[in-house]
Amino acid sequence: MEYLVTAEEMKRYDAVTIEQIGIPSLVLMERASLSVYEEIQAAKLSGQKKRVLILVGCGNNGADGLALARMLSSGFQVEVVILGNQEKATEEWKIQYEILRHFPVRTGRKTLATEYDILIDAIFGVGLSREVSGEYAEMIEWFNQAEGWKIAVDVPSGIHSDTGRIMGCAVKVDLTVCFAFGKRGLFYYPGCEYAGKVVIKDIGIGKEAFEGKIPGMFRYTEKIGELLPIRQNDGNKGTFGKVLLAAGTRNMAGAAVLSAKSCYRVGAGMVKVLTPECNRVILQTAVPEALLATSLPEAVSEEKKQFLQWADVLAIGPGLGTDERAYQILYTFLKESRLPMVIDADGLNLLSRHEELLELMREQGMAGREFVLTPHVGELARLCKTTIDKVKDSLLETSLSLAQKLNCVIVSKDARTLVCKNGEPVCMNTVGNSGMAVAGSGDVLTGIIAGLIAQGVNTWKAATLGVYLHGLAGDVAADRLGRYGMTACDLAEVVAEVTK
Repeated sequence: MEYLVTAEEMKRYDAVTIEQIGIPSLVLMERASLSVYEEIQAAKLSGQKKRVLILVGCGNNGADGLALARMLSSGFQVEVVILGNQEKATEEWKIQYEILRHFPVRTGRKTLATEYDILIDAIFGVGLSREVSGEYAEMIEWFNQAEGWKIAVDVPSGIHSDTGRIMGCAVKVDLTVCFAFGKRGLFYYPGCEYAGKVVIKDIGIGKEAFEGKIPGMFRYTEKIGELLPIRQNDGNKGTFGKVLLAAGTRNMAGAAVLSAKSCYRVGAGMVKVLTPECNRVILQTAVPEALLATSLPEAVSEEKKQFLQWADVLAIGPGLGTDERAYQILYTFLKESRLPMVIDADGLNLLSRHEELLELMREQGMAGREFVLTPHVGELARLCKTTIDKVKDSLLETSLSLAQKLNCVIVSKDARTLVCKNGEPVCMNTVGNSGMAVAGSGDVLTGIIAGLIAQGVNTWKAATLGVYLHGLAGDVAADRLGRYGMTACDLAEVVAEVTK
């Protein structure tokens, strides 16, 4: 995994490394600048001596730029444009500037040339907290219009390093060389669209600086096969878990098909689908491996209990509807069982419409029962009794608050899906693509998460791995079919290939 840090966290780790561990600030700065230099050298630019422009502010990000200018001066024609008040520059900046004066680098307040081969942004670092204006905005606009290979030092200037928000205006680059740990804003939208390729470089600030408190967010980058539960060679269908899936209603059999198939594709041993009789032929044709339970009369309480005793995990919601039958199934799942439970789609709609169901779930969650809720932004807004705009403006805070209130795992589905649980770091998913924004995609995710829980994976890890696997499947499907033509069926089909 890779940690994704806030500006506050990064400043604390930087301070601990300098003041307590004892690595001088200028040493870290040299290593940071060298890491950018190495990326430029690795590009193996051919031809005549390349012209390089470096825009520097008067903080330590600018000081990194000054050090980089010195390193590049032997092989490139380097020009530095200084923005801001030099009298208010940091001490490190002043030291780097004095050193640079001994090297063949032109420094000034304006550009000399109209064309450059490489343009480097070192104006602001992680600390930017106000809108960009004045000479900074003018130079950023010029930078974006200029031709050449564009590189940002640590964070593209104008991007809020915590949220990815555009602070008035921002540079748009081909490569961002990020120091020590990824900054959250480089992976959120729209910041990720400005950062280009992000390379994270070790400069000497490591986990020792955490002082026992790890960052509050991470993302997966490993091969998924390294993260999945180990398959026992002497296992059987019972060993790999049993999922009871309540899904589908009249004219909505596809949701049940997608979820059930995904349970199997991720490794579950048995799946029983609780669905109306009208879906029998469709389910038996599309997922012949699945067991069916096509009737659950309210009066037959013993039959209900047998269904629940059979399973290792419950999943409810895809295509279920919100009528009285759906209400009774969800109520039964909540009231008569203590099994882990994944709630999606219409299951979430029922929770938001019926306060007694939400309160029952909350009580059980506080008592230790494990739940995974997988809302998209609209469903999350309904659960929290607020507007979609407010949720979008504070997705992380809203998700964390609901996870704490219900003591459950919240999978907030968006362009950057967040998995939240009280006491655990937030998992941001950075794989997947716009082709996944299609009906049925969430049903596949429900099946993946339920299938992982059935195999003994705890709910928080199953949710984080499930979202990651789902995104990877989306990328495989997009590579084959393109983002315009892929469907949820394609996602379900390639899940097994991704795990392989």
